[in-house]
Amino acid sequence: MYNNTFGNIFRLTSFGESHGKAIGGVIDGFPAGITIDMEFIQKELNRRRPGQSAITTARKEADEVEFLSGIYEGVSTGCPIGFAVWNTNQHSNDYDNMKDVYRPSHADYTYTQKYGIRDHRGGGRSSARETIARVVAGALAKLALRQLGISITAFTSQVGPFKLDKDYTTYDLTSIENNPVRCPDQDLARQMADYIFLIKGEGDTIGGVISCVIKGCPVGLGQPVFGKLHAALGNAMLSINAVKGFEYGQGFSNMELKGSQQNDIFYNNNGEIGFRSNRSGGIQGGISNGQDIYFRVAFKPVATVLMEQPTVDIHGNETILKARGRHDPCVLPRAVPIVEAMAAMTLLDYYLLDKASTL
Repeated sequence: MYNNTFGNIFRLTSFGESHGKAIGGVIDGFPAGITIDMEFIQKELNRRRPGQSAITTARKEADEVEFLSGIYEGVSTGCPIGFAVWNTNQHSNDYDNMKDVYRPSHADYTYTQKYGIRDHRGGGRSSARETIARVVAGALAKLALRQLGISITAFTSQVGPFKLDKDYTTYDLTSIENNPVRCPDQDLARQMADYIFLIKGEGDTIGGVISCVIKGCPVGLGQPVFGKLHAALGNAMLSINAVKGFEYGQGFSNMELKGSQQNDIFYNNNGEIGFRSNRSGGIQGGISNGQDIYFRVAFKPVATVLMEQPTVDIHGNETILKARGRHDPCVLPRAVPIVEAMAAMTLLDYYLLDKASTL
């Protein structure tokens, strides 16, 4: 298995499986001299960890990170940063009935066909628990970006039929942690939470959309051909478990508009070049233009449903599977920090790449 590394200059190589001893990683290319706020990093992990509320999986994990290298007296040294998060609450027996059965819409079949072997306990390497390593690396990237004045905020904008109906600029994005769904509209968040709880009671799952806004990004990140910034962000988001779609700026919205209606018009803003609108989503020609970068990420319903489903076993025999164990009825609340982490890693990587563009 290869392709366990993300990034160009800022690089994360992750390791570990859902029911193994640990999830961890090695980070290369992290700048020296960055103050490492351990409390902030743990807070980011806490936003991702299971067992947060009645609408997430009941698995209980402390998800405390242990750094092994690359940090001295609270500051990054420029050396590789190694870290591990130890697994402590696996219920591997919950997966015994799935050992020889392919779970619908999971990676079981493709994984087995490709490698000839798989760890059936929680999905092994294909488990979303691997995203712990991304959140740690993303938290470090956020600390570096903070020094550059760049902030990243993701939030739940749709759960099933419930969705925000206004532009992100009309909402208070600092309020997303005030509810378990991480939606900036508190009334809608309650409706979303009630709906997720209802779906959970049925033994079923539901998907939705996470939106993300990047503020303070300088002009010039990205390349015009194969290194487009939006393509890098799309690649990062589509690498997250359960993601089915990515759009930035207007995306698929307002496709009935003409070019003259879609264009972001320039104007002289007291001697500086300004924009009348931001339909481009902060990226033009694959390069950041200094405006807010905003995008949306679609997540499918979690594939594990706690009800009977027809399937086949590893020998091709038709059978019935009823999954057991502790699973999220909706991945969105815990995926918000993962989206932020992948965006942060991409932005820091492309900022460092930009420093190599000119002498």
